[in-house]
Amino acid sequence: MILDIPNINVKDILLSGSCFRVILEKDGSITNILSDRVINLKQDGNKLYVKSSNMDNIKNIIYEYFDLNRNYDEINDELIKNSPMLKNMVNKCRDYRILNQESFEMFISYIISQNNNVKRISNTIDKISHDYGKKVIFENKEYYLFPKYDVLKKLSIEDFRKYGVGFRDKYIVDFLNKYETQNDIEKLSTKEALELLMSVKGIGLKVASCILLFGYKRLDVFPIDTWVKQYISTNYNIKNDQKSIMEFAKKNFKDYSGLVIQYMFHVERNIED
Repeated sequence: MILDIPNINVKDILLSGSCFRVILEKDGSITNILSDRVINLKQDGNKLYVKSSNMDNIKNIIYEYFDLNRNYDEINDELIKNSPMLKNMVNKCRDYRILNQESFEMFISYIISQNNNVKRISNTIDKISHDYGKKVIFENKEYYLFPKYDVLKKLSIEDFRKYGVGFRDKYIVDFLNKYETQNDIEKLSTKEALELLMSVKGIGLKVASCILLFGYKRLDVFPIDTWVKQYISTNYNIKNDQKSIMEFAKKNFKDYSGLVIQYMFHVERNIED
């Protein structure tokens, strides 16, 4: 299938570090394992060439996954209006989107992500998926979907330990024991949702914010780490401490703090001046 989708850069979005099940192919296309299927995407200008192990409803799947039903032009214009200092950065990021990923997978992925790097996170998730996920054959290759909750909840700390998750093994099991209490997140305010998530052992503010940003479409969260503090402190002359950075973000980025953080990463890592 060929989709006409202007103003997005699929490669930059998928390789931004927020998605852990991405394979950059030799032909420049990208294979990605979603919650229920495998897709392969190749972009040529506004044309997006889509192949999948399951083509049912594929256009809607792609639109939802890349958040194409949200008006980013309006959001970007509002950001610039509220904070003119963001104009240069926002204009460089008009082809960027926040991925809408499966929430349960985001819980496990971002618990694993603590003090970790993208390659190692991806390898760990792939190994767990290989052993407990559904096998899918696509383009004559085997892929494995991320396991369902009913499967993973039966595993012990020792089971997860063999995947090299380190100290995070007990956090994953604690989360799985409490997961059924997390199902009301959609009904909660972002503040309430953060508090609920952080009641789980091993989920701090950054991990909770990432889960809400990539698993629940909450653009108003603010995943802050050492890199974010340093970037904002250096570029906006703000004191390098969490309280000052949070107050600055709340005042200037408002309901789109999480999006602005992704823009910062994107500009710093992917865009040449």
